[in-house]
Amino acid sequence: MIPLEQSLADKKTILIVVAHPDDIEFGMGGSVARWTDEGHRVIFCIVTNGAAGSNDPNTDWDALIVTRQAEQRRAADILGVEDVRFLNYADGTLEPTLGLRRDLTRIVRELRPYRVVIMDPTAILIQGEQFDYINHPDHRASGEAALYAVFPSAESRPIFPELLDEGYEPHHVEELYLGLSQNPNIAVDITGYTERKIKALLSHESQVDASVGDMVRGWDTEGGKQAGVDQAEVFRVMRFPTEQPKTEEPVGAHEQPNG
Repeated sequence: MIPLEQSLADKKTILIVVAHPDDIEFGMGGSVARWTDEGHRVIFCIVTNGAAGSNDPNTDWDALIVTRQAEQRRAADILGVEDVRFLNYADGTLEPTLGLRRDLTRIVRELRPYRVVIMDPTAILIQGEQFDYINHPDHRASGEAALYAVFPSAESRPIFPELLDEGYEPHHVEELYLGLSQNPNIAVDITGYTERKIKALLSHESQVDASVGDMVRGWDTEGGKQAGVDQAEVFRVMRFPTEQPKTEEPVGAHEQPNG
């Protein structure tokens, strides 16, 4: 049984970094809706421009970029998110470069989030009850760059010193949530939020139609089974509290040395 997330007592800033428009709505949309309803400030960062979202040889790629950004903003509005950042890296060939890590470090330092949500960069071959999936390399690239932006880059002054010149001081992230992970250890209860999640997903009209709803409901029901609730989204969560818990003193700590 995967334990359920405990709601945060205070209002926090949560930054979500993904590769493509619609990535959030597929796997994290219910959690986002819950978090914004609880009063947390959620910001989306979409790394690529979404231009590889069509195989039609007659596609106007520039127009598709505009369309997908508009779709993402509509989806964010449904989920209660007002701030959406687009980094506009090329879709389909993303790499976890130092330049991308620098851009994400700048955003982390600017927004100073308590929690950062990324796509698990260690997930490659994903097997599930409904289908098998080769994880998109853009997902892993955005996840890897965001992971190392969180640590060590965001909190280390010697890394990207040019950001200090821009006024972006170091920041320590307390929680890291990894989506699309094969090793989840926390479930977010989204019972009652799945339909809102699907409504947001259907804002991506250039990518999906209503038939996607049953698939997403199946995912959330499966997540709920793992957590003992009706519907849930699961994450691998790592925590890095600012104040580390005190450990027991080693045996003999008060003994005087011989001599």
